[in-house]
Amino acid sequence: MNLSATGLMALLQTHVVELRFKRRHRKPGFADQRRMLCTNDKDLLLSNDGRKVFHYIPPTEPRKYNPLTKNLVGVFDIFMQQYRMVNVSSCDVIAVIPTRPPDKWWEYFNNQVLKMSAGQKLMFMNN
Repeated sequence: MNLSATGLMALLQTHVVELRFKRRHRKPGFADQRRMLCTNDKDLLLSNDGRKVFHYIPPTEPRKYNPLTKNLVGVFDIFMQQYRMVNVSSCDVIAVIPTRPPDKWWEYFNNQVLKMSAGQKLMFMNN
């Protein structure tokens, strides 16, 4: 499912989203597409569990440009544990996991994500 930049931004406020998108910069030895679990849900990221598990630290400075002018959306990448820019024009929403109530997300995280090895996470991201 494709969304506009504003539609994706709205979805990320209350969900963790699995995205597949084309890499903006090719990396030798890696697939042209990348997959990620991401969110911008401040309640989740700023929670005690969010800070501990994701090592989340809120940004302290504003961006130096407006990403929307380049059709980009800034998202917090859960595996990489930092913000990334995603080009919305080459982005597909694969799955949506609600973060309200937070118990649903943490159940999914504990049963699916936490059990993944580093190799499995790498395969997920490059698939």
